[in-house]
Amino acid sequence: MPASAVDCVQPALQHVREQLFTRFRWGQWSRLALVGILAAELHVGGCNFGNFGQLLQQPPRSHSGLMRSSLPPGFPRFNPAHIPEHLGQFVGLIVVAIFALIVLSVVFLYINSVFRFILFDSVLRRECSIGGGWSKWRRAGGRFFLWQIVFQIAVWLFLALLVGVPLALAFAAGWVTDFRQHIGRLVIGGILLVGLFVVFALAAAVVQVLAKDFLVPLMALEGLDFADGWHRLLGIIGREKGRYAVYLLLKLVLSLAAAILFSILAIVPILFVVVPAVIAVVAGSAAGMGWNVTTISLAIIFGSLLFFLLIYLVALVCVPATVFFPAYAMYFLAARYPALDALLHPAPAPAPPAPEMPPVPESPPFEAPPLPPSAEPIG
Repeated sequence: MPASAVDCVQPALQHVREQLFTRFRWGQWSRLALVGILAAELHVGGCNFGNFGQLLQQPPRSHSGLMRSSLPPGFPRFNPAHIPEHLGQFVGLIVVAIFALIVLSVVFLYINSVFRFILFDSVLRRECSIGGGWSKWRRAGGRFFLWQIVFQIAVWLFLALLVGVPLALAFAAGWVTDFRQHIGRLVIGGILLVGLFVVFALAAAVVQVLAKDFLVPLMALEGLDFADGWHRLLGIIGREKGRYAVYLLLKLVLSLAAAILFSILAIVPILFVVVPAVIAVVAGSAAGMGWNVTTISLAIIFGSLLFFLLIYLVALVCVPATVFFPAYAMYFLAARYPALDALLHPAPAPAPPAPEMPPVPESPPFEAPPLPPSAEPIG
């Protein structure tokens, strides 16, 4: 019987020990950190990006007075009266920013698609090579990139239908224009809409997990496109639906545990980056540096560099999780996919044949020594 999801945890942990700790190699560890970032295989969470409670608790006063008192000296002041003058510029900047964000998202999605295969190959062979991996898996990553584009478009279209159709029906029925008379129906409809959204979000997450855990190995080992790969994968899953459901639930539990553990460990690199940055800002303020075009530009540049450094340091801490979760998926799939099992558990090399001994020369036949001559008779 194929191994269960629980049975695959220990082999995956052993795989992590052998690849990372049995013989520590800093070069491989650092490359795996970069691969983990680009393959989106970081397992940290619990970030808090700010709290606006103190701002809301300020004493009531005019917004202009609040802005004048809260901004540092020399920072450009905001005047709402100037909005109409620069409205065209603001709209243009917003359009350019949205376009740039879309382009960057598509570029990262392509890089992410290729690096999913590089991560798979690095964990499978226990050796990480970024340059060679890019050359090797660029075509397969392109096929997986097409799948991700199709998936993203399908998700957004479904979300548009999920939200747009109920809103259109509510407007057509007059529920929105006459809100008070239809509040009960709107509440029930809202609850149903939220429930449908939760179900859809869970289904989309399951599809993403199946794609990166199982579709990538099938496409890598058999050279399939994403349509044939899904057909092959669904055939494998169809024979053991229950075991794959347990795998997904157990992976969710393991992911939550990893997020908690590595979020705690990530405090060290966060302090390593944030504390010097805060000291530099305080020192600059004490030296009388004000906010102008030069200082704002330098702050953006150095802030971006520190942000990327922080991400990389956190990725270094998360390398064991970056290796564990692909290995866990491999051991689970290998029990049901002989091609992967043969690579994950290669047959031992046959013992070399014993060297042939040189032939022993035959000894000459034994000959008795000659008898001494007999004595002649006397007389």
